[in-house]
Amino acid sequence: MDQEQTQTNTPNLESVKDQQLEEFRVDHKGTKLTTNQGVRVTNTDDSLKAGERGPTLMEDFHFREKMTHFDHERIPERVVHARGFGAHGYFQVYEPMTEYTKAKFLQDPSVKTPVFVRFSTVVGSRGSADTVRDVRGFATKFYTEDGNYDLVANNIPIFFIQDAIKFPDVVHALKPEPHNEIPQASAAHDTFWDFVVSNTETAHMVMWLLSDRAIPRSFRMMEGFGVNTFRFVNEQGKARFVKFHWKPLLGVHSLTWDEAQKLAGKDPDFHRRDLWEAINKGEYPQFELGVQLLEEEEEFNFDFDILDPTKFWPEEVVPVKKIGKMTLNRNQDNFFAETEQAAFHPGHVVPGIDFSNDPLLQGRLFSYTDTQLLRLGGPNFHEIPINRPIAPVHNNQRDGFHRMTIDRGAVSYSPNSLRNNAPEPATDQEHGYTHYAEKVEGQKIRKRSESFHDHYSQATLFWNSLSSAEKQHIIKAFHFEVGSVKDKQIKQRVVEMFNNVDGELAVQIAQGVGVNPPKNPGGTGNTQVSPAVSQENTIRSARTRKVAILVANGFHFNDATQVMTALAGQGVHTDIISMNLGMITSAEGEQLEATKSYATSGAIMYDALYIPGGKSCVEKLMRHKEAKDFVSEAFIHAKAIGATNEAVDLLLSPDIQGISTAGTDSQGQVTSDLGIVTIRNTTDLKAFSQEFIQAIAQHRHWLRQNQDGKMSG
Repeated sequence: MDQEQTQTNTPNLESVKDQQLEEFRVDHKGTKLTTNQGVRVTNTDDSLKAGERGPTLMEDFHFREKMTHFDHERIPERVVHARGFGAHGYFQVYEPMTEYTKAKFLQDPSVKTPVFVRFSTVVGSRGSADTVRDVRGFATKFYTEDGNYDLVANNIPIFFIQDAIKFPDVVHALKPEPHNEIPQASAAHDTFWDFVVSNTETAHMVMWLLSDRAIPRSFRMMEGFGVNTFRFVNEQGKARFVKFHWKPLLGVHSLTWDEAQKLAGKDPDFHRRDLWEAINKGEYPQFELGVQLLEEEEEFNFDFDILDPTKFWPEEVVPVKKIGKMTLNRNQDNFFAETEQAAFHPGHVVPGIDFSNDPLLQGRLFSYTDTQLLRLGGPNFHEIPINRPIAPVHNNQRDGFHRMTIDRGAVSYSPNSLRNNAPEPATDQEHGYTHYAEKVEGQKIRKRSESFHDHYSQATLFWNSLSSAEKQHIIKAFHFEVGSVKDKQIKQRVVEMFNNVDGELAVQIAQGVGVNPPKNPGGTGNTQVSPAVSQENTIRSARTRKVAILVANGFHFNDATQVMTALAGQGVHTDIISMNLGMITSAEGEQLEATKSYATSGAIMYDALYIPGGKSCVEKLMRHKEAKDFVSEAFIHAKAIGATNEAVDLLLSPDIQGISTAGTDSQGQVTSDLGIVTIRNTTDLKAFSQEFIQAIAQHRHWLRQNQDGKMSG
């Protein structure tokens, strides 16, 4: 394809992928039922029998086909990342990246490169909950004109181990214990922590795993990291080391641990539902693609090894250059056909992207293909529609399970003369893939570089970089996870191991899990910080947030509708919640519909809470234990709470946990105290609404943790 054709055709890549998938989409409405061979079926309710009460006959081909297909409808679930959810979208680069890479999809800002993204948890089975404490997968398939490129990322920038040969070990340790298949989707058990204390390279990753990063508020509000070190290679053959980042435009935000546990029971599909609904509403999640770039001669300029996958490159040391944006604008049509059958592989690269000697990456290049061969039934998984590239495929590979291509001709080898050596290899000038010519020499040896031996300095750096609230959440996570371990010796070893990270951290872990504190408080002495790792320094926006509005008959209609209008104007969603579903009548006789009840909702499902005034309404709410519990839970989880006019009295009720200390006696003036926003004796709620929206945008008001001994972590 020449340059002129490329400029004309490439902006349509997204529609090309849509058309390709469209060929496989079928809506069976108004059609006649057939077998898979196209034979029309007259009866699908009764099997063919020898008499009305006789045995079923094996010659009933419709019965056999229907049952056989059903028996085989479940493919082996992924060993890791089994529970996932996907969405379609597109990516656009901001400016040509010609200086750094020859990858075509990173050159033309007018080109929309289609993508499919699969978010996932790691440890749990397909039936586990979305909100468990776990690493999240963030895999993106770019359908480029040069072939498919898979950016296989996680929401944490590092990994547990340094060498892929230990990957089966860490997964076996994380998974439910084999003798009783307990616990599901949790690291709170002996085998995992035995692995941790026996492999101190895990220290840094464990700190991230026990932080708020492991319980994200939404797939839309979490970062993605390529974890491994790759290379960019430009047309001149110059290479640079690169790490990939996805930065969400909504910022990076998390649940509290209490919320995560309760949501796992009340709405185990919380994250997938959130993504599905956002896209259906047209609130398309967006992520900027960023890269950290290092010249090859800078490889040894740092106090860590840039190829060590248990280390990240601090953004303050190696800045992230934002090079493009991804928009997810379409939900999947069929979960199994798309999300479940999607096959990602870090070895699926295009010209301009190459590998480094990262020992974890090198092992992944083998493992992913091997896994897909088993899971998707053979070597032709690339022909499944969701995996099929938009670039034409020409090679001499034939046959195998589930082959979809019908190859013509007698020649299936190379070189050949019968077809003039077709298909023939491309040259570098024709954008054929050429591996970067790195000089490699050395003795065959099973040994790790000494530059990988520091297991604690960056764990300390991470700890130093967190806010006091984030540190408290990690300590509470240690108390739960390690507190669930039965072997006291392992608990003690955890304390001794993390004493190498920070002495005070180790002391507080020991206090919560019932073992001795370290005799000599330790630490690495590292005083560096990286503000970029703290979620306190993220983007803050009220847009797409969800607010619960608590009402009963007799509420002030003006209060409710004024605030709802203001919230909607800032892209904030509201649900009317009451004792029962149905129409709720205001003091003025106007009605609003309660679409949620206490039974079908909870404060854990919302980002904030608002209560409109109305004397009769407030009196009723004060008699509802569920209403007071709703308010208390929103307070304990450090969320924004707004109340107007008589509703302020509800916040001051002695039954509402913790709020009695807030300054809520405002008279015609807005009062805002640690996310509690109130106003009395007014019908003009414009100023109140503005202040409440600002409080929602803060996500949490962690200073409440120090009030009345109540802890929100």
